[in-house]
Amino acid sequence: MDQWSERQRPVCLEKRFEFSTYGDTRDFLDRLGHLSEAQDRFPDLSFGKTYVNVTLRPASDDVDAALTADDHTFAQHIDELID
Repeated sequence: MDQWSERQRPVCLEKRFEFSTYGDTRDFLDRLGHLSEAQDRFPDLSFGKTYVNVTLRPASDDVDAALTADDHTFAQHIDELID
């Protein structure tokens, strides 16, 4: 599975998930929605028929905000939605 890309400007984790069908894409988005609600954590999303781009930003909006272990753990939970 592809790794998350860590960016420095702006600070974030990004990953693209690709699917075979629109139904698979919708199923992933539904599972991600439930996970986000449970974690009270809402990533930025862009999606099309067979892909979803997910961007995780630090919880803080401070200029010097950095990614934390919690950010990486949430990314791992998102990956587990595919398994």
